[in-house]
Amino acid sequence: MAHKITCKPYELFFKFEAGTSRGVLTSKTSYFIIIEKDGSKGIGEAGPLPGLSIDFLPDLEFQINTIIQEIASVSLPQTEKHIADFIKTYIPVHLPSVVFAFETALNELLNKKQGLIFKNDFSINEKPILINGLVWMGNKDFMLKQVEEKLKTGYSCIKLKIGAIDFDTECAILSSVRDRFSKDDITLRVDANGAFNPSDALYKLDRLAKYDIHSIEQPIKQGQTEEMASLCRKTPIAIALDEELIGIHSKDMKAQLLDDINPQYIILKPTLVGGVSATDEWITLSEQRGIDWWMTSALESNVGLNAVSQLTAQYLNPLPQGLGTGQLYTNNLISPLALEKESLYYKQSGAKWDTTTLEETS
Repeated sequence: MAHKITCKPYELFFKFEAGTSRGVLTSKTSYFIIIEKDGSKGIGEAGPLPGLSIDFLPDLEFQINTIIQEIASVSLPQTEKHIADFIKTYIPVHLPSVVFAFETALNELLNKKQGLIFKNDFSINEKPILINGLVWMGNKDFMLKQVEEKLKTGYSCIKLKIGAIDFDTECAILSSVRDRFSKDDITLRVDANGAFNPSDALYKLDRLAKYDIHSIEQPIKQGQTEEMASLCRKTPIAIALDEELIGIHSKDMKAQLLDDINPQYIILKPTLVGGVSATDEWITLSEQRGIDWWMTSALESNVGLNAVSQLTAQYLNPLPQGLGTGQLYTNNLISPLALEKESLYYKQSGAKWDTTTLEETS
C-alpha cells in the first residue's frame, strides 16, 4: 500500500507572555508531519523558534510540502537503522526541525503505536526522567512567584532565564533563593541566552558565583569563538554552550568547535541542532572530550516534547534534563507525558494524539 504524507500547520498559544532575552512570545507555529501507511500513523513536529532556529522561514510550509511531493513515490525505510540514510538522502540539513519531525514520524510509524518513538525504560517500563524546573523572565514579582511554585512542587534543580531585566534585580532573586536554600538543597542553573557583552561577562559571572550557581547557558552570543573560549578558561561557573551549536552540521565542524572552546557542558535541543542523528553525534564527540551534556526541549508541543523525552532516555544521563515545558500552551495536544514533582513519566495509556485538533485548524 502506498503511503500518505501531509503537513499541517498549528498555532500554539502561550498561557502567559514567555519572555526571553530575544523578546516576548505569545504564540508560535509548529508544522506537524503526518505519515500514514497500512493503517498505522506517525506524527512528527517541526517547531522552529522565532529569531533562533535557522529554519524559521516564511516559506517553511512550502519547503516541507515540496519535500513531501519529492518523496511521494519513494519507498519508506523499513527499519530504524535505515531511517538515518533516508533522512540524509531526502531531508536538507539546513531544515533541522524538519529533519527531527520526519525522524519522529518515521520511528512512530515503524513502532505502529501512537506516541512510541524509541523503545527504552522510559517508554516501555515507565521509568521517569529527572527534570529541572524552569523560571521564565519577567518582573521580579513574576519570577519570584515562579520560584516559589517550583520549590513547592518539589524541584531540586531550578533554571532561571536571565538577561532581560536589570542584572541587580536578577541577582537579588538568586540571593533570595540562596537565603533559604543552600546548594545542597537546591541546584541553581541560569540561562543568559547570549545576553551578556564579552566586555563585562566575566564580571557578571564573578557576581553570579556568589550564589553557588551550577552552570550558565550561553553567557554571550554565539559566533564569538575566541571570547567564549576565554570565558570557559577563566569562568568561576561552569559554562554550557547552547545557541553555539546551531547551524553546525558536519562532524569535523562540531569537533573543531568543541576543541576551540572546550566548554564545561553542552545543551542539546534536537529541534535546533538537526534531530536524532545530529544529537547523537554531538553526544559522542563531547563525551570523547570529557564534556558533559543534557537535553532540552525547545518550546515544542507535546508531540515534540514526547520525542525529545524518549530520545533523552536512550542515554544514561543522570543530570536533570530541561524537559518540563509541556504545560505552556492553552491548546496543546493531549500528551502521554505526566509530571510528578520533578519526575517526567511516559504513560502508555495516554499515548493517543488528538489529531482532530489539527484537522479543525488546518
